[in-house]
Amino acid sequence: MRPLTERWPKPVLPVDGLPVIVTLLHELRAAGIERVVVVTGYRAELVESLLDGFPLDLDFVRQPSPDGSADAVRRGLESLPALAVGADTVFSAGDIGRFARTPGYAIAARRDPPPDPPHRHAMRIVNGRVERVIDLGSGSSLAGAPLWRLAEGFDPAVFDRLAGPPYELAEVFQLLIDAGEIVCGVEIGPTRDLTRPEDLVVQNFPYLSA
Repeated sequence: MRPLTERWPKPVLPVDGLPVIVTLLHELRAAGIERVVVVTGYRAELVESLLDGFPLDLDFVRQPSPDGSADAVRRGLESLPALAVGADTVFSAGDIGRFARTPGYAIAARRDPPPDPPHRHAMRIVNGRVERVIDLGSGSSLAGAPLWRLAEGFDPAVFDRLAGPPYELAEVFQLLIDAGEIVCGVEIGPTRDLTRPEDLVVQNFPYLSA
């Protein structure tokens, strides 16, 4: 997203004129989630000031360096079960709530947008279970989405087994799968992502891509 992100962190950039993270928090509240830990990093003060007064029980934890999604979750994890959600994606209405009701471990998958490495890797799901979180060269039409569920009983010691930095949730969940845990693959509807600078134009002025 550079040069845009040289000035603003991605979560405060707009889709449909509303900051992505604000849309995300509205979806979390609609899903019945009342407690949210926001892990901030680059230009953390912009995110924190934007969300000041938002009608949810919010806490902020800072990630000193961009050491990956697993590092962010480790810093923000308070209790289980827990959802981990990326703040640079707008989900279809209701998908977060439906995903949150999935029991146990789960990862969201989507067909739109499709896999596009290195930003969106394919995922292998067989009979509703994730077999490979990152399935290189498989030709799968399902891409992983930044929406994860950690189940009760999750052992944070798994974080100590990760190679890195960066430390990524994809590796955490693959370790769980390899250890015999069932991880559900939940297909959700289309998402709207801010990956490249042109995405900011496409997502806010859809008539330009008609």
